[in-house]
Amino acid sequence: MLRLSALYRYPLKSGKAEALQQIGLDKLGLEGDRRWMLVDEASGRFLTQRAVAAMSQLTALWNTAGGLTLSSPGYGTLDVALPGADVLRGVTIWHDTLRVPDAGDAAAAWVSAFIGKPTRLVHMPMDRARFTQHGFGEDGDQVGFADGYPLLLIGQASLDDVCTHIGRPMDMLRFRPNLVIEGAEAFAEDGWKRLRIGAVEFRVVKPCSRCILTTIDPQTGERSPDREPFATLQAYRSTEQGAMFGQNLVNDGVGQLEVGMPVTVLE
Repeated sequence: MLRLSALYRYPLKSGKAEALQQIGLDKLGLEGDRRWMLVDEASGRFLTQRAVAAMSQLTALWNTAGGLTLSSPGYGTLDVALPGADVLRGVTIWHDTLRVPDAGDAAAAWVSAFIGKPTRLVHMPMDRARFTQHGFGEDGDQVGFADGYPLLLIGQASLDDVCTHIGRPMDMLRFRPNLVIEGAEAFAEDGWKRLRIGAVEFRVVKPCSRCILTTIDPQTGERSPDREPFATLQAYRSTEQGAMFGQNLVNDGVGQLEVGMPVTVLE
């Protein structure tokens, strides 16, 4: 039987994962997932572990009021209130340019000290969400600050297969999934089109193209000197669109998810 074996949320884009036992879904995926982001103060361009590996050591906890608590060793803790829409900042994430609420100067000072250059913290309210990548999914599908889609699913057996090829264990959090599934064969998720978890149905819209971010150890922030697991993915999971691992999902409707729930493949 297929079951949901792990749930992860990333309140801050490219920050530490938050392991959950249960969580609600809204139209942008898991409640509070990647609704906050760091941007370069001068350009407004988004910052991630691809360029700033230290972000892997930045803890960001979401609270039910929508605010954020930031912490990291040596930097203390900062509580950030949900900002209003009176101060908007122009930001760029991939090919999207939009205006979103800025969290203010106190938050900017804290994250600038952590990043080492002038940086702003911004928030994604529901009414300013981006649309997903054209050509995949359905018209009207939306996403917060995740790269392209609301949710990422990975089968545990798929990671086990990658680790067998590499010859050593790899932390699932290198791949930053939201949903981890047990009970399926390796890469079975590549053939799924629709599934149900609890009362919610999900569309599988496209495989996830991986990058050098997977080479960062989420526990230490150090990059793998041998470029693993990205090197192995490039060797045996490559397509014309990149080295694929995991599936991007869109949830049709809202509801609750809980670790241990059965997963039903509908198509």
